[in-house]
Amino acid sequence: FFMKVSTKGRYGLRLVLELAQNEGKGVIPLREIAKKQAISEKYLEQIIMTLSKNGIVKSVRGANGGYMLSKKAEEITCGEVLRVLEGPLVPVDCVGDNGYCDRADECLSRGLWVKLRKAIDEVVDNTTLKDLLDHAPNK
Repeated sequence: FFMKVSTKGRYGLRLVLELAQNEGKGVIPLREIAKKQAISEKYLEQIIMTLSKNGIVKSVRGANGGYMLSKKAEEITCGEVLRVLEGPLVPVDCVGDNGYCDRADECLSRGLWVKLRKAIDEVVDNTTLKDLLDHAPNK
């Protein structure tokens, strides 16, 4: 088993990046995001509910309704978004928050998994949505 980010995590990141690109321009309808990102609107509805429930996005109802980030793009990390959608970002279960292994004291490979988890956390927790926008390939 090796950590792999699912389509839910990848699409969720694309969704919030789309909102980040439109920061300050009001709310964006989900159908517009779905069309621009070529992702099913039904699938994005499931993702946006989770993001909304966890305070990453906020919704505005009505004819001119849509979604926007609940905080500034520089205040939202990729780790925050991915953990909401994916759960713990761990390479193997035994180094997860609730991970337990009765062989931990004698496991020769555990050190590698601990280092890898720290490296993953370091990258995703120190990369904001704004960082990704600032380093976009078409900039």
